[in-house]
Amino acid sequence: MKRLSLMLGLAVATTAAMQSCKMKTAATAVQGDAASKTYVAPGKYDEIYNFVSGGFNGQVSVYGLPSGRLLKVIPVFAVNPENGYGYSEETKAMLNTTNGLIPWDDQHHLDLSQTNGEQDGRWLFANANNTPRVARIDLTTFKTMEILQIPNSAGNHSSPFITENTEYVVAGTRFSVPLGSEDVPISSFKDNFHSTASFISVDKNSGKMDLAFQIVLPGMNLDLSHAGKGPSHDWFFFSSYNTEQAYTLLEVNASQKDKDYIVAVNWKKAEEYAKAGKGKKVPATYAHNTYDEHKQTATSEIKNEVLLLDPKDCPDMVYMIPCPKSPHGCDIDPSGEYIVGSGKLAALIPVFSFSKMTKAIAGKQFEGDFKGIPIIKYEAALHGEVQKPGLGPLHTEFDGKGNAYTSMFLSSEVVKWSLKDLQVLDRVPTYYSVGHLMIPGGDTRKPGGKYLVAYNKITKDRFLPTGPELAQSAQLYDISGDKMQLILDFPTFGEPHYAQACQASLIKDKQVKYYDINKNGHDYVTMGEKKANVVRKGNRVDIYMTAIRSHLVPDNIEGVFVGDEVYFHVTNLEQDWDIPHGFAIKNNPNAELLIMPGETVTLKFSPDKQGIYPFYCTDFCSALHQEMSGYLRVSPKGANVPLKFGTGETVTSVAAK
Repeated sequence: MKRLSLMLGLAVATTAAMQSCKMKTAATAVQGDAASKTYVAPGKYDEIYNFVSGGFNGQVSVYGLPSGRLLKVIPVFAVNPENGYGYSEETKAMLNTTNGLIPWDDQHHLDLSQTNGEQDGRWLFANANNTPRVARIDLTTFKTMEILQIPNSAGNHSSPFITENTEYVVAGTRFSVPLGSEDVPISSFKDNFHSTASFISVDKNSGKMDLAFQIVLPGMNLDLSHAGKGPSHDWFFFSSYNTEQAYTLLEVNASQKDKDYIVAVNWKKAEEYAKAGKGKKVPATYAHNTYDEHKQTATSEIKNEVLLLDPKDCPDMVYMIPCPKSPHGCDIDPSGEYIVGSGKLAALIPVFSFSKMTKAIAGKQFEGDFKGIPIIKYEAALHGEVQKPGLGPLHTEFDGKGNAYTSMFLSSEVVKWSLKDLQVLDRVPTYYSVGHLMIPGGDTRKPGGKYLVAYNKITKDRFLPTGPELAQSAQLYDISGDKMQLILDFPTFGEPHYAQACQASLIKDKQVKYYDINKNGHDYVTMGEKKANVVRKGNRVDIYMTAIRSHLVPDNIEGVFVGDEVYFHVTNLEQDWDIPHGFAIKNNPNAELLIMPGETVTLKFSPDKQGIYPFYCTDFCSALHQEMSGYLRVSPKGANVPLKFGTGETVTSVAAK
């Protein structure tokens, strides 16, 4: 323990010294032509969409590159009062789990859908680290369309990485847990705790997800993962740590071994075993939430069973490759031949060869097993080691020109090295303590070799100070030449983890600009102002409302009582791009609505006091936006007030039959 404390102390001291030095020279790190390389003229588009994990806000941020301009925040795993996601009746079900509605999560990693190992611009997948879930976002609407909860998992960290034809989204557990709902002592970790690798199938046409099977692995921490490509297409690779199987004081007890493992999974063979009935179906409850575009409403289905595959019953499905030390990143080069493991406590970067790995398996070059899983000899699978790259290697991306780029957390730098001879070619400082990095398409068969973005963990002096909590720091580098060049800092929401980026041309011309109101299949759509209505059924009041520049119909409503449940079903009648309408009512304890053209969205209001409640459009839409408002009268329960509504005049409602 003293030895480890000394190592960590030295690393911290080294980092502090490096950061102190860099803080003094940061202003001179940017060359004179940086501004011209990132300037996007007014009215012009960025060339790249950059999708960035939202970290602890649970959402996904979208930036333009090279400008660094924030374009949108996509609500995914957290309620969003800006547009009513998670508050509206249509979207509450998206956040449902077997533990009820969870209004927040820790969103870490993203992956764009691929065809033949290349980005196809259809979907973006996002993981929830806290309550294990995977989401699918439609890139024609930038809306979350599906969220699948993952059973037998905790800390859904090595997720949501995809196979190169988007056959599967794969999710691994960071925290091992007992399977099912067993009540066992924490000290029984080695016997009763397991990690799992979940394989979620994706329909190639609709994108619909389904939990196909889970592979049960020994108790350890799966950290990150990536699929093979080309010759390694059938394989999936995970980094792991805590193969010591510690369950307390992990900073010491999970760092005892010189090597942990890269877990190599033959997912094609696993698929064959599942189809052949080699798995075991076990009870497991989890939520599957989907948004129906036609009905413009989400539903939640609770599922009760999952198929488990155990390596003990499925030979040749899983292997271990030793990897120093506490590996974090696990990255596959564009050719599919090289597997890069980044041990965050290692002073080198091991690069493994897929062809040598398969040869070692065929020749049974093993050095024992880990809980029954064969361990391939380190040298038998090793292509070579990058020597003295820096301190704290974490993640590696590729430029498609034979080069790799690795983030160095402790020494705050990005290091460029050659896949051919494993020699370091260049290094540039980051400000400060870089975590993930991203090259557009850098995890695909065809990376774009122009830009690299570093997503840093510490900001310090990079932006105007804003009290104790600072914006997170991202930095854009030009990597088109032999030497990397820092050309832009831009702030992000905290805490950015992994990101994805693609050419704007892949997505921008496929955008839905408004919803065709004639195809609106919502149960409470109002097809024109003449169809506006207010209907009472018991203590439920449904208000069929329309919004169009610059009035709401109806805008006067009476005959609502304290204790009623009032549902405002607002249909935006506009059929033009970028003309949303908002809706809010005084004292409502949840959020506003933001209704896109041709869309119907519902806000529930349960008044507990009598009074006059103004409601209004919250999204500026015209010169008479301020006039786009109305009143709801709430009377004491039992008052003799008839139900009346109207705009310009009021009429008595006909009660529902």
